[in-house]
Amino acid sequence: MFPGFIVEQRRRMEMTPRCFARCAVLMALLWNVSSAQIRYSIVEEVNEGAVVGNIAKDLGLDKSTLEERKYRVVSSAEEPLFHVNVNDGLLYVSRKLDREDVCALNSVCLINLKTVLENPLEVHYVGVEILDVNDHSPIFPEKEKTLDISESVLPGARFQLKAARDPDRGDFSVQKYKLSQNDHFRLEIKDKGEDGKIPILVVQKALDREARASHALVLTALDGGKPPKSGDMNILVNVLDVNDNAPVFATDVYSVMLDENAPIGTTVIQVNATDLDEGTNGDVIYLFTDSMHHKLLSLFNIHPQTGDIIVKGTIDYEDKNKYEIEIQASDKGYAPLTTEKSVIIKIVDINDNAPEIEVTSFSSSIPEDSRLGTTVALISVNDLDSGLNGKVICSISEDVPFVLSPSLQDKMYSLVTKSPLDREKMSKYDISVVARDAGQPALSSEKTISVFISDVNDNSPEFSFSPYTFYVTEGNHAGASVFSVKASDRDDNENAAISYHIVRDGREGSKLSSFLSINTENGQISALKSFDFETLKSFQFQVVATDGGSPPLSSNVTVKVFILDQNDNAPVILYPVSSNGSAEGVEEIPRNMKAGDLVTKVRAYDADIGYNGWLLFSLQQVTDHSLFTLDRYTGQIRTLRSLTETDEAEHGLLILVKDNGNVSLSATATVTVKLVEPKEAFAASDVKRAAAKVDEEDDNVTFYLILTLGSVSLLFVISIIVLIAMQCSKSTEYTSKYLQDANYDGTLCHSIQYRSGDKRYMLVGPRMSIGSTIVPGSHANTLVLPDRRHTSSGEVRLVSN
Repeated sequence: MFPGFIVEQRRRMEMTPRCFARCAVLMALLWNVSSAQIRYSIVEEVNEGAVVGNIAKDLGLDKSTLEERKYRVVSSAEEPLFHVNVNDGLLYVSRKLDREDVCALNSVCLINLKTVLENPLEVHYVGVEILDVNDHSPIFPEKEKTLDISESVLPGARFQLKAARDPDRGDFSVQKYKLSQNDHFRLEIKDKGEDGKIPILVVQKALDREARASHALVLTALDGGKPPKSGDMNILVNVLDVNDNAPVFATDVYSVMLDENAPIGTTVIQVNATDLDEGTNGDVIYLFTDSMHHKLLSLFNIHPQTGDIIVKGTIDYEDKNKYEIEIQASDKGYAPLTTEKSVIIKIVDINDNAPEIEVTSFSSSIPEDSRLGTTVALISVNDLDSGLNGKVICSISEDVPFVLSPSLQDKMYSLVTKSPLDREKMSKYDISVVARDAGQPALSSEKTISVFISDVNDNSPEFSFSPYTFYVTEGNHAGASVFSVKASDRDDNENAAISYHIVRDGREGSKLSSFLSINTENGQISALKSFDFETLKSFQFQVVATDGGSPPLSSNVTVKVFILDQNDNAPVILYPVSSNGSAEGVEEIPRNMKAGDLVTKVRAYDADIGYNGWLLFSLQQVTDHSLFTLDRYTGQIRTLRSLTETDEAEHGLLILVKDNGNVSLSATATVTVKLVEPKEAFAASDVKRAAAKVDEEDDNVTFYLILTLGSVSLLFVISIIVLIAMQCSKSTEYTSKYLQDANYDGTLCHSIQYRSGDKRYMLVGPRMSIGSTIVPGSHANTLVLPDRRHTSSGEVRLVSN
């Protein structure tokens, strides 16, 4: 279960039985801990790719799902020490391990790893202990040391030496010192715990400068390796003359509190020592002992004359919360005497670390129909400070449909949904996670999580108008597009892809839909036949819009189509008509007719309606222009003057009958008028009088019809002028009014507005309201209106071929 530990165990089996027993106890302890948390061990200096352990097997994970569940080691380091191979489930070393680099000051080098699986979310914590190997020899700070010792020192005088340093820890650090064989000195060891063992040179026999002025010694440091490694320092002891009083500190114990991040130059404490000697032998100077760790020398300094201990570097509570500094007071005698003292500095934590937020997102997007409580992301927070300064409260804004749910593990949160999601209202949420500690003043950190909402098919297509009303002029080209419908869907991607089709259910109202074809992609509708106003005036059908979702959603709309008349029928002459069917006739009139008498009446018919069916008569050719006149509205031919004997007996008249369409259609009739004596025309005159009476009645009806039509036209023109004046005084746009009557018959009672180029026109036509739009073939008989609007998307279109 712990291959790294087993490798180290095998190496140590070659050691002493005592070491073997220690390893066995350690293995048992690790095995007990693994029941709560898996823990591996591996020796330092192994190369990249070394196997730490079968983490998948030890956690009881299925190897085949590791890659799918994105099993990984979560680490904030740029170059993590370990990684998991999702193919075999093994934990590997990512780079060469150097325990002294990873855990320089720790006696136990334990790396805590957090591993994560997704779908479902699982977090496992694994400990990896990096075991030390004896790869460093003890080294003294100085290769040679010179000591000046007065000959007056008594046996038992102690002189502290600089300790050797070994980067290895535990048994592989410096374990003991040896002094070369001599008669005057012996060696004592002061154990300072984590600061190591300090060698002290002790005088065991009185010195006699006259007998021997110097002593050469060799101090050897040995570590606990098998075999041990060692390092030497040469000591030269110079015996000096008498200086018999050492400095004495004023206080037995020095202890002080210091705030972390204290500014450089801050005085921590002032120490004071006195010497009873006089002169230079009584002058005291202060300095750090040779046993001071180099890191402490980078943090503190001591003033040699005043004894002030001063901050030299950055003090960080999170690095170390207490320092013990060894100082010494020395006189200036020829053979200086020294006294050592420990100064304990306790670091006070201040709130100088903002909380750190770590986010592991398990889904880049969630569907909009996710249930309440769906987990979106896992968030962990950490603060390096202690106490209240390290207590962290995590929160998010309240205007999002998410909430932070605390986990059972401290400083862990789950981001879950708290209310329904709707992609059509909001497709992306940028959630700001704020972590704030309880320090004074409080520090905070913020991190933004982007959550995307994926679409589900929950919206049916919506048509732009309901119902649609279109006006199509008759005579359209078969197969050409006549109008289109448009629907939109608020969903996304394939859920918003719309297709169209026409409902063909065989009912009476939808039979005409078989003559229509719709483009399934854009809703463009084409007519498969040409419409004829004279046979079909209106019809309606239904169009269905269906989206591409699964299952698909659809909606329908009713489309009403009104056929507009165009001038496609020429006038037909009803009278005169000859026996062979041609529009020719002969009229005999007596020579005693007076001015204004009715000669005959040309009758014609036009199948079109409105202006297209409104006929006008004109006299194209006549033998004598002074004799006959033609009424342009009724077709009546009357005499302009009384007939005389000198008038010719026969006159030919060519009458042109044309309608009022934009492109007028016409027909001609030929009337031959013969002048006869009254007695010859007696029989015909009775008929003529009867016909004249009827014609007089027709004339009266025609007069009233023309008078009524003129009055309506005058009122209509006045209404148009008032409307134009009102529109000129307002900035609002024209509103289209559409024909909604399914029984529309096309009678002349309203008008139509239409555009051509930059101009706007108004045309009197069959039951069309102000605001409708038409595309005619010409602009005859139209009223030009000022263009003070833009065409709105809701206008009904009239299509002309």
